[in-house]
Amino acid sequence: MGELVAVLSGKGGTGKTSVCAGIATALAQEGKRVLCIDCDVGLRNLDISLGMTDCGALSFWDVCQGGYGLEQAAAHPDLPSLRFLTAPVNRPAQEISRAAFSEMLRRARGEFDYIFLDAPAGVDAGFHLAAEPADRFLLVTGPGPAAVRDAARVADLLELMGKRNVRLIVNRVSRKMLRAVDLTVDDVMDTAGLPLIGVILEDQRVTLAASFGHPLLLYAPTCPAALAMKRIARRIQGYPVPLTLR
Repeated sequence: MGELVAVLSGKGGTGKTSVCAGIATALAQEGKRVLCIDCDVGLRNLDISLGMTDCGALSFWDVCQGGYGLEQAAAHPDLPSLRFLTAPVNRPAQEISRAAFSEMLRRARGEFDYIFLDAPAGVDAGFHLAAEPADRFLLVTGPGPAAVRDAARVADLLELMGKRNVRLIVNRVSRKMLRAVDLTVDDVMDTAGLPLIGVILEDQRVTLAASFGHPLLLYAPTCPAALAMKRIARRIQGYPVPLTLR
């Protein structure tokens, strides 16, 4: 059975969607069957980070309604084991049937190794849509105090929901900034109250890849951010990959 992975953030601007796309791409490169679902109704942009803006993707609501099957989810042009469903544009998250969404995810578990649910920032209806059915949670934060405080709030809410498999990703880390504010990644972990699964350095090639319509791991496979996302993908699979800032 496939695993449902919710990718969350408490605050916008953490790079959550780029991280979601990068980890999903890394798993697909290893031959895993991966489905990415954009749950950010109204502000969908996962297709940009995946390099799939021209793929004419179905929305997950199209599949939930039964008119289309999961086999019709958009296939990545360069990674045949990676598929994508976008968010609907004309249906608010609070109006989406949880039963229909859960049934679609149940079927997806039988067809994919990993199903990534890219949630909107914050803790509104789209957050609950992604978080309630998930098995594993990747909480993405920046190193700044506001982002870390918001991540801690999300962690507390997940705990109240009875969710346990929550791991922290500290993204867009600048060594210079950390030194300037006398902050360490350990401080971020302590504030958020979560174990760490990865640290991703600030890297301009993340933005450049999206601008050129390519997934980061195909555009700049050896850049620091891409390598960090590959390490996180390995840790998700259970491999003992050391944490490092490089």
